[in-house]
Amino acid sequence: MNHSEKVTSTEVPSASTIEPPMKPISCATLVGGGVKSLTRLKYMLTVEANTQDAFGIWVTGAPASGKWTLTASLKEQLRARGVDVAVLESDTLRKTFTPNPRYDEEERKTFYQQIADVGALLIAQGVPVIFDATENRRAYRDRARKQITRFVEIYVDCPVPKHTVGRTTPELQIDYEPPETPDLVVTCEAESPGAAAGRVVALLAEKGYIR
Repeated sequence: MNHSEKVTSTEVPSASTIEPPMKPISCATLVGGGVKSLTRLKYMLTVEANTQDAFGIWVTGAPASGKWTLTASLKEQLRARGVDVAVLESDTLRKTFTPNPRYDEEERKTFYQQIADVGALLIAQGVPVIFDATENRRAYRDRARKQITRFVEIYVDCPVPKHTVGRTTPELQIDYEPPETPDLVVTCEAESPGAAAGRVVALLAEKGYIR
């Protein structure tokens, strides 16, 4: 997120009513209730912070395609290089943002924007973020890319596991739009999760996001 661009809104409380946070805010604080509304979140996004090492990785793909497996391996490899990341996993966040989900298009649009906003806030405070979320519409992911300057989109192009075929849960019945120009494509049949994560790490190094 570019700090020369300030978020403005007539709904944002004044500095006299809400004291800006002086320390980085953890993912646990945000998900656990530290941010009660998008109005509060937009206000917090105006706070200056150190972003020299922060970036966002959006791991996208059809439901049950292996996003979490890649995310876990990627987090481990980044940690081995001294890079601690926050993982925003959609199934976990949905319990907080939409405890009684409808799974309709309007709700999905709002939900994925909330995830992007929380991620942008963490990145604005110098915390690298991995987004583990289907985000089924290209427009949602394109908006996140515009919102987060240091951003890569990883497309997990893997067949749906046989045990999920025929299941009628809402998350498995969505219309998924694959990215047209992802930064990296992962194919499960061609490489292991560890090898795929290694390619993501190499991409981050190539872009200068990590050393």
